[in-house]
Amino acid sequence: MEQTSTSKVLDSMDEGTKYLTPIFGSEASDAQMPRLRMNDKPVEPRIAYEMIKEYLSIEGNATQNLTTFCQTYMEPMATRIMAETMEKNAIDKDEYPMTADLENRCVAMIGDLWHANPDEEPMGTSTVGSSEACMLGGLGMLFRWKKLAKDAGIDIYTAQRPNLVISAGYQVCWEKFCRYWDIEMRLVPLEKDHLSLNMDTVMDYVDDHTIGITAILGITYTGKFDDVKKLDELVEAYNQEHPQLPIRIHVDGASGAMVAPFTNPDLEWDFRLKNVWSINTSGHKYGLVYPGVGWVVWRSKEALPEDLIFWVSYLGGNEATMAINFSRSASQIVGQYYVLMRNGFEGFKEIQERTLDVARYLALELDEMGIFEIYEDASNIPIVCWGLKEDAGVEWSLYDLSDRLRMSGWLVPAYPMPADMQDTTVQRVVARADFSMQLAIRLVEDMKKEIDTLNKAKFVTGNTQGVIQTGFNHGGRAAVDAGDKVQTKAPTPQK
Repeated sequence: MEQTSTSKVLDSMDEGTKYLTPIFGSEASDAQMPRLRMNDKPVEPRIAYEMIKEYLSIEGNATQNLTTFCQTYMEPMATRIMAETMEKNAIDKDEYPMTADLENRCVAMIGDLWHANPDEEPMGTSTVGSSEACMLGGLGMLFRWKKLAKDAGIDIYTAQRPNLVISAGYQVCWEKFCRYWDIEMRLVPLEKDHLSLNMDTVMDYVDDHTIGITAILGITYTGKFDDVKKLDELVEAYNQEHPQLPIRIHVDGASGAMVAPFTNPDLEWDFRLKNVWSINTSGHKYGLVYPGVGWVVWRSKEALPEDLIFWVSYLGGNEATMAINFSRSASQIVGQYYVLMRNGFEGFKEIQERTLDVARYLALELDEMGIFEIYEDASNIPIVCWGLKEDAGVEWSLYDLSDRLRMSGWLVPAYPMPADMQDTTVQRVVARADFSMQLAIRLVEDMKKEIDTLNKAKFVTGNTQGVIQTGFNHGGRAAVDAGDKVQTKAPTPQK
């Protein structure tokens, strides 16, 4: 029997029926939710709420989603103040000056974590996640290169495009940046012995059309850190020989830039290094805020090209903006300020160190199982990455294990590594603040149970390392193939 539309049901309901009938006893709760066109009549708020909530309830449990880096828990008072400020427009600094002040305070505090020197007049902004922050960091490199190249007499309008050097472990936002702004991506391949940016070869990819080098503090595939200090030394040596066209470093700290300051303060990767000119991070990852907010900071006014700053007349004021996006809610900015003030430095340190403890426990348990090769044991950020040993002696694949864990609610992705390592399949767990030790223990128990089930199975997909399965694409990007215009070999050195 065809279900009655919501509108017809509501037409037949009087006020008493609407509000006295239990939600799941109402006819409206048995009607179809609108799909292709709006319903004709309004729906009573209780029923609309419950219908949508019920529809969403069959999704995965966010706490068990060990795929995502995005924060899945905030304190009730944080969500309350964010809900109470959702109507504020982050771009409208004239109408909401106190909100704008909180944004500036966040920029200053985050810049301080990264050892920005106030005497250099650092500048920064909030963004919609670290992807927009990466775009702005990339644009800063591009605009700066254009000016230097023109001053050096280089024709920037030839067929040779400007290029960006980055490891093959990049996140998709960098591919978007290069495609949108017609930049050549020069990828330094990952290898088993170099699961981060290869310092032995990275400078082979640099020439007069290089706008900069992006170092990644927390590669999404494995969680490893690029050696930014070593890269700074290599870049400094290059700049000494190329004073007209010096290159600079942008650090993509989407994951690591809000962990390293608290757990490894002596690690030099930030503005303490001469050639690091801009850094981005995700406030909604280890910045402990719900999606989506990001941050980008430039070390000085010199590092931020004036062409990136716009002065706009908007709702009665003349305001500076350097963001790609425009109108958006300020609630995530308020949430970021809340968690910075609420936790303080010591609180952040306790949270990040506790999360690392849980991830390292998981790495030890996986290692003791004897069949996994651990590629990352949460040495930098709370990420564990592993593959099957060649001599594991099992008939199943990591895709099978991922499917079995999903039956217990756990989302633990299996995926191939990037180009030049695509025959290697790995799994990864991203531990976040709400992934407690008790949950980690339960995950280990479920893994052992499902491994035992797979070992006894009569049929599975098979242990095929290089087979691309449907399901998880960790970085949101397509696999690199022969048709992709991506530079994965070092160019011929210029004379």
